Amino acid sequence: MKNFEPQEIVVESGSEQSSIYKNLKRAFPNVPFAFTDQLWGKDSPTASRDVFGDGKRKLLLARHRGEFLKKCPGSDGQVCCNYFVINFASNCPMECSYCYLQEYLADNPALKVFSNIEDLLGEADALLGRHRKFFFRIGTGEITDSLALDPYIGFCAEVVPFFAEQPNVLLELKTKSDCVDGLVQLDPKERVVVSWSMNPEKVIDADEHDTASFGERLVAARRCQAGGYKLGFHFDPIVEYPGWEEDYREMVERIFAAVDHRRIAWISLGVLRTTPGLKRVMRSRFPLSRLPTGEQILCPDGKLRYFQPLRVDIYRKMLRWIRAASPIVFVYLCMESKEVWEQVFGFAPSCEKELGSRLANFGF
Repeated sequence: MKNFEPQEIVVESGSEQSSIYKNLKRAFPNVPFAFTDQLWGKDSPTASRDVFGDGKRKLLLARHRGEFLKKCPGSDGQVCCNYFVINFASNCPMECSYCYLQEYLADNPALKVFSNIEDLLGEADALLGRHRKFFFRIGTGEITDSLALDPYIGFCAEVVPFFAEQPNVLLELKTKSDCVDGLVQLDPKERVVVSWSMNPEKVIDADEHDTASFGERLVAARRCQAGGYKLGFHFDPIVEYPGWEEDYREMVERIFAAVDHRRIAWISLGVLRTTPGLKRVMRSRFPLSRLPTGEQILCPDGKLRYFQPLRVDIYRKMLRWIRAASPIVFVYLCMESKEVWEQVFGFAPSCEKELGSRLANFGF
């Protein structure tokens, strides 16, 4: 995996007392640091004419002024899994051609890390304490990669010990990296799931730039499993192309040959999703990618997906290969309709709480 090194680190005044700042100073002794009181102003040092690429080359450290913990917005009309998200950073140092953040963060593409971790933990402690009878699944990978920045900011060392002590939560760390050195030194106490977005090497090479290779992700998963973590795998986005069946079947077989399937908390399946706006960005930033040229149809939630019969065929084949390797691992669909669920599994969850409850039960 390519090492990350920003061209500059811009620090909002007041954040230099944080542990994140001290970790960044240790990690990047040769990178210039700038300090400002006007981080978000029009004429601030963050102003950039590059919509997205330049935003990734400068790291901003600032206090987060809103809520850290939110309900996952899901997608209109699709089956949701009652998931909560923590946004400890915004944007990602890696470059996936299909990344929805290119459109979602188009007006605010700076790579930001939030310095007030103590507020994050206080907010989580209050929420978990108010609802001890409710079991939460919380993830940190909605608008950034959970682990790609960890060698430089030390976020996991701040939060994993806290969540490991909570009786009513599973913390999920989603990544396309192999940055697990900090994690394997911690004791998750069965409260942390480390999950990888997985694709065949052909897709990684073509469209998941600056990420860890398939083999590197698998080695990292084995290290986490040995360190006491539950594992998750997200086959998302699944990309359809000539010969995809052979590549994805081999990928599934290699994963189950490498890890203990009894330690897999869950596997999700989801096909490539785009929007007309995202396709325009993809064509501009990644002109060699073939993903924008594939046929997709507009779905009720405004997203473009493969034609439904093709999606069902893809999911059924993936499920068959997974079941051949493990008849017990929990598999679910991400951002799919009840109709697709029923055609793939023969049933659909009655509500998001039902699916969330199943996921929580399989996480243990």
